[in-house]
Amino acid sequence: MSYTDLGKATGLSTSAVHQRVKRLEQRRLILGYGATVNHAEIGLPLTAFISIRPIDPSQPDDCPDRLEHLPEIESCWSVAGDESYILKVRSHAPAEIEELLARIRSAANVSTRTTIVLSTYYENRPVTG
Repeated sequence: MSYTDLGKATGLSTSAVHQRVKRLEQRRLILGYGATVNHAEIGLPLTAFISIRPIDPSQPDDCPDRLEHLPEIESCWSVAGDESYILKVRSHAPAEIEELLARIRSAANVSTRTTIVLSTYYENRPVTG
């Protein structure tokens, strides 16, 4: 949405909206902007969540560093519970997920549990006050 459109929606001038947005960016409340991608249209229709936990918990907790080179991993979250991290991955076929699991296990010395997404009803919903 343009600053002019935001101003119309909020009753503020374009320059006031611009200043407020810049302040929100400086305060790091707005971290960036992005496009919503249709993953099926770019050949990545399969989404999976992979939970990982270290095989040897006494080793350093550096899984995100060990896995950052894998482009199939879209997101990595540190979580509480049985697993240490949950990874969101995109692929074009189940066989690719299987191959990715082997690379994840090898790179990070972890065990995995995988959930395949059947349908996505909504994702990246806008924040509402």
